[in-house]
Amino acid sequence: MIKHIFFFTLLVSASLAFVFLLKPFFEPILWAVTFAVLFSPFHKFILKKFKDKHSLSAFITLLLILFTVVVPATTLSIAVVNEGTDLYSDIRDGVYDFSKPIAWIQKSLPIVSESLSKVGIDFEKLKEGFSETALNSSQWVATNLLNIGQNALTFTVLFLLMLYLLYFFLRDGHNIVELIIRVLPIGDDAERHLISKFAEVTRATIKGTLVVGIIQGTLGGIMFALLGIESAVFWGVVMIGLSILPAVGSALVWGPAAIIFLTNGEWVKATILFIVGALIIGMIDNVLRPILVGRDTKMPDYLILLSTLGGLGLFGLSGFVIGPVIAAFFLAIWVMFETEYHPDSIK
Repeated sequence: MIKHIFFFTLLVSASLAFVFLLKPFFEPILWAVTFAVLFSPFHKFILKKFKDKHSLSAFITLLLILFTVVVPATTLSIAVVNEGTDLYSDIRDGVYDFSKPIAWIQKSLPIVSESLSKVGIDFEKLKEGFSETALNSSQWVATNLLNIGQNALTFTVLFLLMLYLLYFFLRDGHNIVELIIRVLPIGDDAERHLISKFAEVTRATIKGTLVVGIIQGTLGGIMFALLGIESAVFWGVVMIGLSILPAVGSALVWGPAAIIFLTNGEWVKATILFIVGALIIGMIDNVLRPILVGRDTKMPDYLILLSTLGGLGLFGLSGFVIGPVIAAFFLAIWVMFETEYHPDSIK
């Protein structure tokens, strides 16, 4: 008995020490796992075409990920950093007056002004608060974007580590999974179901949120650029981030932009923005999400929102994807618990 207690104490201590050792590299590890799960169907297809040549298939899949995801994302990040810092400079220097839409509502819609006054809302303080919030928000964004640029060396090292790990996860993924199944004491069938459920929920979540958000943000950015709105790329990325909010989402960006056009008397641009925003961008979620998710298990919207916000708080911008992936694992664990240890199944 003492021998077993000592061994398991040693096992747990060594495992915790190893996890602590890997703590600085959690992000590249999680990104590598995420990409490996998302692109595993393609990797299996390539593996079959090249007659089980694992190293070559993993390399081809890695190249696909590099040129279809990583390179565009890096290019987009550089544009966002440049536009975000320029936008903050313009707001700081007073180029944009964000209190103008509030003043337009106060003047053009007196019933709104009167209703708000009755509940104790002062329009003058509202205008000041709106301008101050815009400045503080842009300052926060600019600070974080500059931090990313200043930590370029660290980012490069972690990025190369992610690619290195991803190659081995793709090449040896099946062996790694089988090793985990052999080691865990839950039961082979239950473990295979858990891993399968995790992969299923992860793919469904990424397809149903990130892909839909990218499409919404891309269309919104193109619309902003065509209408002559500056920092269109930056605002497009903001729309991608806000797409996790049900119903409102990207409307928090194009809606105020349309109001600003109205305050400037540009009715045609405002009308175009409202029509495209409401009928095209707003409907993408309802139309594309069921198609992209298909029969996969869909994570509840509230859980996606909470996990994304928690991921952003823990991991920064990477948390936009990593947070939901962790939530997918959490959900898969509890589904397995319900299946394996439901009170009705316990005699």
